[in-house]
Amino acid sequence: MSLHRLRDPVIVRARSLLHARLGAFHSSSPVSSRYISRYSTWNVQRFSVGDGSLFRPVPFSCFTGACGRALHLEQSVGIRFFSSTDSSHAVLEMPALSPTMNQGNIAKWRKKEGDKIAVGDVLCEIETDKATLEFESLEEGYLAKILVPEGSKDVPVGQPIAITVEDPDDINRVLANDVSGATDVKQEKSEASAQASSVEINSSKLPPHIVLEMPALSPTMNQGNIATWRKKEGDKIEVGDVICEIETDKATLEFESLEEGYLAKILAPEGSKDVAVGKPIAITVEDLADIESVKNAVSSSSSIKEDKPADSTVKNGVETLKGGGAVARISPAAKLLIAEHGLDVSSLKASGSHGTLLKGDVLAAIKSGKGLSEVSLSREKRSPEVHAQASSTVLSETKLSTKQSDSFEDLPNSQIRKVIAKRLLESKQNTPHLYLSTDVVLDPLLSLRKDLKEKHDVKVSVNDIVIKAVAVALRNVCGANAYWDDVKGEVVFCDSIDISIAVATEKGLMTPIVRNADLKTISAISSEVKELAEKARAGKLKPDEFQGGTFSISNLGMFPVDNFCAIINPPQAGILAVGRGNKVVEPIIGDDGIERPVVVNKMNLTLSADHRVFDGKVGGEFLSALQANFSSIQRLLL
Repeated sequence: MSLHRLRDPVIVRARSLLHARLGAFHSSSPVSSRYISRYSTWNVQRFSVGDGSLFRPVPFSCFTGACGRALHLEQSVGIRFFSSTDSSHAVLEMPALSPTMNQGNIAKWRKKEGDKIAVGDVLCEIETDKATLEFESLEEGYLAKILVPEGSKDVPVGQPIAITVEDPDDINRVLANDVSGATDVKQEKSEASAQASSVEINSSKLPPHIVLEMPALSPTMNQGNIATWRKKEGDKIEVGDVICEIETDKATLEFESLEEGYLAKILAPEGSKDVAVGKPIAITVEDLADIESVKNAVSSSSSIKEDKPADSTVKNGVETLKGGGAVARISPAAKLLIAEHGLDVSSLKASGSHGTLLKGDVLAAIKSGKGLSEVSLSREKRSPEVHAQASSTVLSETKLSTKQSDSFEDLPNSQIRKVIAKRLLESKQNTPHLYLSTDVVLDPLLSLRKDLKEKHDVKVSVNDIVIKAVAVALRNVCGANAYWDDVKGEVVFCDSIDISIAVATEKGLMTPIVRNADLKTISAISSEVKELAEKARAGKLKPDEFQGGTFSISNLGMFPVDNFCAIINPPQAGILAVGRGNKVVEPIIGDDGIERPVVVNKMNLTLSADHRVFDGKVGGEFLSALQANFSSIQRLLL
């Protein structure tokens, strides 16, 4: 995983000159009134301190995060601050490293307690919702105390993570004042991780360990499937090793380790579906000897949990037996049989849930002769043949329905197909689609393709040239290379032209991206499309290879499809549907001015556009530019 450097960490300076104990100053005292009125421009925060509290004035300019987010440290859990006798120190807080970040994970501490820190030294690595970043120091000093241990998950932005001091002699004082507080933080973190797991784990019985959680591998991912575990329980793990393969809403991605250790326990087995982001999936330890203790602790608690479904099954069975007599509901099929045979409902027994009388209950009653009213019995005596025919008809219908139910098979949907279905529905419901269609002459394109193959030994497909033609058209009509920003309620124009190509795979439709397509040659586009298509079909696309894109192309020209309308892929504002080429006869005026019928190859192009971005004029200009590129295909080589 690539690491980026953080140049602007959020540091809150605490001035010892302004420290004051709440025990010495009360809000009602004149001293405190003068204190607060004198420093009215400071933000006074109250921190929990053992037997009392501490007022610490901090300037507003130093008390805001990278995104201008006010920090409320009073609500921090498990963190204790120090008495006014401490010397000057700095409280390092979890910074906001991206506009969407509201929490982060401490992946690794590069510095240990007591280490000297120089300006520019990397203190720790922070895993955000985008990447893993390095947190650099802007101050010289010593790392006195780590408040949030390595491996901590979901640390809110603004929560203190460490304390630094200027003088090494102050380290012992800091440690002495906060040993219990640090222990509380570690225990709470460990217990929180254990409670989040589907398996109950007693953290007090476990050795030092790290709980691996289901990561968010894409901005839209909220759950994933465990496709394959590359490592087994007991295997050694190195930094960068692939632990497992996770199937997301976009592709199957590899989950790499950021720590060395051993895989002690797999909590989410291979094949697990719809595992929520943040749910524990495995436990790692540093020492090989600790594996067995982790397994024993987890297995003992899980065995207790596995007994619960058995109890519930027994309870359900008892409830079914208890409710087997009274009829609360009647299924439609049972109603028809009751009316046909004139059965007495009060004498029938319901076997369905919540007292539902099922078709099978009625058929069993008919077969045994129970529940038949006097009228139905007299009918039976008068016309036994008719009754026999009716019974045989019911039984034949039952057999037929059983055969029909066996004639199909339910196939579980992949995570990708579930998300595709959801996004397509949202696109049609929330995006006003505008459809514009035109036909382009395909003969110049086919001629260029033939010349490239015969004269230059360059093999390109029709789709490769279409991608280039669309990219050049988008460059000429900038209004078409844009998207609608729901938050701002306005059109945003894109700087680059990145074309998403629809590729059909076994798991669903993928859209790998050819970036800066207008600047690439047709042969370069052809090579890149082949490589991306192979990765898409193998489920090996990286996030940056399918996330983003400014415009999409869906080509069904290889099938007998003359034209179709594609659905827009949000947040993009346009997608071009490409049909197959057809030979048509058209009147063409020759050089002598005489009109003659000529056979030409034509291809239909249908633009689906977001009407909030595209109006008729922009759509018309884009299709005109596209038609000009196909008519004068040589311009694409410039």
